[in-house]
Amino acid sequence: MASPSVLFTSESVTEGHPDKMCDQISDAVLDALLEQDPMSRVACETAIKTGFVL
Repeated sequence: MASPSVLFTSESVTEGHPDKMCDQISDAVLDALLEQDPMSRVACETAIKTGFVL
């Protein structure tokens, strides 16, 4: 039986792109929580709009 074909995709954004900034903020929140409690389980979403971070 033949192996199923797999399509691999990825995206890349440059420094200063809103997606990159969101990733950096989410990573910082995750790092801070893991520093306080290495067993923490975290789901963190960040959204950016001009002059606003959620």
